[in-house]
Amino acid sequence: MATYRYLSPEVLSGFDRYKYSSVDTSPISKYITHPFWDKLVQVYPRWLAPNVLTLAGFSLLVVSFVVLTIIDPNFYAASVDQPGVPNWVWLLCSFNVFWSHTLDGTDGKQARRTGSSSPLGELFDHGLDSWATLFFPINMYSIYGRGEFGVNVYRVYFVMIGIMFCFILSHWEKYNTGILFLPWGYDLSQICMTFLFLVAYFGGHEMWRFKLPFTDRVCAEGFELAMHLGTFLLTVPPTIWNIYVAYRDGTGKNRTLWEATRPLVGTLVLFFLMISWANYSSCGVLQQQPRLFYFLTGTLFSNIACRLIISQMSDTRCELLNWMLYPLSAIVTMVILTQPGNIEVTVLWIFTIFTTVAHIHFGVCVVKEMCEHFKISAFSITKKK
Repeated sequence: MATYRYLSPEVLSGFDRYKYSSVDTSPISKYITHPFWDKLVQVYPRWLAPNVLTLAGFSLLVVSFVVLTIIDPNFYAASVDQPGVPNWVWLLCSFNVFWSHTLDGTDGKQARRTGSSSPLGELFDHGLDSWATLFFPINMYSIYGRGEFGVNVYRVYFVMIGIMFCFILSHWEKYNTGILFLPWGYDLSQICMTFLFLVAYFGGHEMWRFKLPFTDRVCAEGFELAMHLGTFLLTVPPTIWNIYVAYRDGTGKNRTLWEATRPLVGTLVLFFLMISWANYSSCGVLQQQPRLFYFLTGTLFSNIACRLIISQMSDTRCELLNWMLYPLSAIVTMVILTQPGNIEVTVLWIFTIFTTVAHIHFGVCVVKEMCEHFKISAFSITKKK
């Protein structure tokens, strides 16, 4: 299995022809983040590989997730009758979000500065970003939890898949236009999360226990609505417009309607199956194991997204359905037809471990194959002749 090859010769030759093209029109990027990153990257030593920055930034999000999972496994810590999450955790989360965003923003600049840019760097960056879409909303959720002043885990699940859908839209857009239009919502969301975690550190989780003025809605529901509006209004309309312009002007790939929409099928099937599992579960598996259910969804999504990113970078036809959707379909069918009860939790654990191992194996093998093809090292800068 360690020598299994995921990338065909056609894909690798497509990477040889690949040229990175992106557009970033966000005012926050132009006037705040990029000027800061341009200064910061000058401090980095030239021997520091860009992928090390990428992996370090992602690891910070994982650390926050692990800490919050230990302290608040089921999102009840913010309830009125619970002691809450210790304030130092919010400071840690604020620090981790800030530096995760910063490292993610400077890895490309470091690559250009050191002359080590390659398709591997972009794939490594965006591949980990696809997995990070899981951690952003889930880490935020512990601020207000699922108690009297919180939101149900089922509703937060839709916030999470909304963020994932916006991520896949950006790469679906690039699949059809050849250009990555960076969404405005990303930098804005990272700055807001850094600020909200910092406010929670100084004010404690109790400060979120209030109702919004002139409504019967609690503060957590205001966050929920803001995240829905932010992810969709700042992503969906620009994506549709950019694809329309590419077809109108003939600057895109000009695929047929079926071929153009093909990349979205796997993601939509994933969301349909997971929502069906949550709705038809006989033991309320999402209510019992929310973090595990979220993690499974995020891992499956990341594998689908990574394969789409490979297709759009290599200009090859994307797959219709990810192979891991087939065992997931069997599990959901079993749940609906047999109503197995608490055995679902065991099945959830087993399938989550299986998909996580499979996804990591996929990532490691793809990185190894690309390093061999381009004759570079993933975590050190190879001197060019």
